[in-house]
Amino acid sequence: MKCTVITFPGSNCDHDAIYVSKLLGFDVVNTWHEDTKLPTNTDLVIIPGGFSYGDYLRCGAIARFAPIMREVVEFAKKGGYIIGICNGFQILTETKLLPGVLLRNNCLSFICRDSFLSVVNNDSIFTNQYQANQTIRIPIAHGEGNFYASPETIEEIEGEGQVIFRYCSEDGKIEVGANPNGSINNIAGIVNSKRNVLGMMPHPERYSDKMLGCDDGKYVFLSIINKLC
Repeated sequence: MKCTVITFPGSNCDHDAIYVSKLLGFDVVNTWHEDTKLPTNTDLVIIPGGFSYGDYLRCGAIARFAPIMREVVEFAKKGGYIIGICNGFQILTETKLLPGVLLRNNCLSFICRDSFLSVVNNDSIFTNQYQANQTIRIPIAHGEGNFYASPETIEEIEGEGQVIFRYCSEDGKIEVGANPNGSINNIAGIVNSKRNVLGMMPHPERYSDKMLGCDDGKYVFLSIINKLC
């Protein structure tokens, strides 16, 4: 199984993604934003967190024009699996591979702490190794993680089961007080209509090894491995 991790100027979670991918058995290739082709036989593309191109203009707005992103869009259209984490999620919305936008946190501050997520859909490529409605602990680190979309788009993604993760309390309650950034309906992660592209603001790669104090995040990657195998 081959995983390609893309690095942009300003990426700072690419090595975390490389680490966990290798830890779980992927053959990993690190690809630069100026490359024009994805490595042959890529099974999974990870667009990591960070501040691509310094987050100038709008988060992910410049990265969408990187040469490698043309290949990523084609890869997605052909059914290839993609995970966009934090800034990667923002980039995926800018390329229109995922609906909606990520706005400034409603507290207007950068947030870096653990969050709790409810796995509201475990019938997906990315969550099949979780239990339905399982509560997991995953860290967040973002200033623009407030997911927003038109009422029509929200109705569509909710109705089609495209919401995968929601922010919740430690005991699993999906409530306003558990929402760190103001995201509509506590949305923390969604998939596209074909269900082969995942965007999520929390960082599963940071909690994928017991040495880090928690490994709740590794099951996102193990779910993909389960699907590929």
